[in-house]
Amino acid sequence: MNDFEFYNSTRIIFGKGSIAKLSKRVPKKATVMLLYGGGSIKENGVYDQVISALKKHNVIEFGGIEANPDYATLLKAIKQARKKKVDFLLAVGGGSVIDGTKFVAIAAPNADVEPWDILTRGLAKELKQALPLGTVLTLPATGSEFNHNSVISRRETEEKYSFASDLVFPKFSILDPETTYSLPKNQLRNGLVDAYVHVTEQYLTYPAGAIVQDRQSEALLLAIIEMAPAVLKMDPPDYNARANFMWACSNALNHLIGVGVPQDWATHRIGHELTALYGLAHAESLAVVLPWLLWYKRDQKRDKLLQYGYRVMGQKTQKYSERIDRTIEATAAFFQSIGMPTTLTAFGIDPDEAAARVQARWEARGWVQGEYRDITGADAAAILLLSR
Repeated sequence: MNDFEFYNSTRIIFGKGSIAKLSKRVPKKATVMLLYGGGSIKENGVYDQVISALKKHNVIEFGGIEANPDYATLLKAIKQARKKKVDFLLAVGGGSVIDGTKFVAIAAPNADVEPWDILTRGLAKELKQALPLGTVLTLPATGSEFNHNSVISRRETEEKYSFASDLVFPKFSILDPETTYSLPKNQLRNGLVDAYVHVTEQYLTYPAGAIVQDRQSEALLLAIIEMAPAVLKMDPPDYNARANFMWACSNALNHLIGVGVPQDWATHRIGHELTALYGLAHAESLAVVLPWLLWYKRDQKRDKLLQYGYRVMGQKTQKYSERIDRTIEATAAFFQSIGMPTTLTAFGIDPDEAAARVQARWEARGWVQGEYRDITGADAAAILLLSR
């Protein structure tokens, strides 16, 4: 196992009716900015619960944060936060709202820094201040409620960048599984795939003697596979399945399973480009990349693919090449079983065009990715060419 430091400062408040506990967690004298997305929280009752819990607080609102939060929208939130002298942020929504709120948190108090530079020049780790934030999670998927990561899009230039900073760990995150009851099936599907790929990015690399992390990762993958049919049950929703779903998504990317082990993240890097260029949902972009990346890197990932196939996918043949084949096929089959396509062509995207565009962007930025730092723009293109 490799050396590591681990830190996660977020308090998790989990369970039915937990939104009412907001009043005890948000500072009494704070000017609170409530950030949310397209307004679904006003239709499903979450907004009313939040406003009721904060009835004694000074609350201003900022709505309209998009899926894959747009830089231009967040600049408006930053401007408003500065003007109103906001000193606490509350994100109510899924990963996009939370990611956007983290960007507002770190950009708003640093007026001498160009916000775009925080994303493109890696300035987040150099900054010394950020507004405190909390979250009310309504769409399990990204784990943003339990980590220090954020991913921001800039639609006008078709770009997507991420940053990380310990300053943007949420002070608390409220996880009430009943907030998922109004979600459409495709968003539940996306959340399952998102969490699954978060785990594989930290697990499907090469052995590092990390028995605990491997077993934790395998448990999460098995749990996601097991719970998926019940999570997708709509009428009535299964509370226990939704609770496990919410907790699995949070644990898939709170960084615990990634300590002391090599990590990949090439699937995400390629996927971000597909989202920026073609508007795919985040999980959709991951599903059309992961199986083909595993095929392409099967030799380098051989040992962990064999382990994953045996322990998670039940592939026990001693013909190792066959086990790897079946393991990758089983991974794609799981995605497909919950309604998630695994090829670019299924989304009407030409793999040849996508490969050329992604390669050009990677090469222009000098990107390399993967646990060996050996996946170049040409490799990204070769992976996409397989996604037919």
